[in-house]
Amino acid sequence: MDAPAELLRDFVNTYDVESDTDELASPAELALWLREHRLIGEADRAVDDDLALAVGLREGLRAALRPGADAAPALARLESALAAFPLRVGLPGGVPTPEPVGEGAARGLGLVAAAVLRAHADGSWPRLKVCADATCQWAFLDSSKNRSRSWCSMRVCGNRTKTRAYRARRRQDSPSPAGSR
Repeated sequence: MDAPAELLRDFVNTYDVESDTDELASPAELALWLREHRLIGEADRAVDDDLALAVGLREGLRAALRPGADAAPALARLESALAAFPLRVGLPGGVPTPEPVGEGAARGLGLVAAAVLRAHADGSWPRLKVCADATCQWAFLDSSKNRSRSWCSMRVCGNRTKTRAYRARRRQDSPSPAGSR
């Protein structure tokens, strides 16, 4: 299984806001994604209810990770999504570990939910962010020393945002042509 923050990043990125493409467009695609991340077995399947829970969890995570989001509603949305995945404490190797209750896709999604707790426990949660460019919202791990990165890519989203701001300033600073209102 992936490290918790990497798993959460990959899960949030199953929906690409910019291109409006969704890797989890059907229960079969959800099951495939869970299988590829070794969260369910080959025989496990997903149903429509699992897909609805997955989308709720994914968008709850995106809301909580979005920079500048009003923290209380974003965390309430994530908390509501997480409530669908009961966890118990297991002791594999004598180490207390959150484990999902359930089977199949519900268990796989429970492992994604448990990754939130595991990312907090291992300190990686604050490094998990969503791109500040509203047209992007791609999840990424901030590897900067002071955790100050705002964009998934400075070359693409950072440049695009800075160019928009520059052009807006130029429009404000330029005088209106004579005779215009």
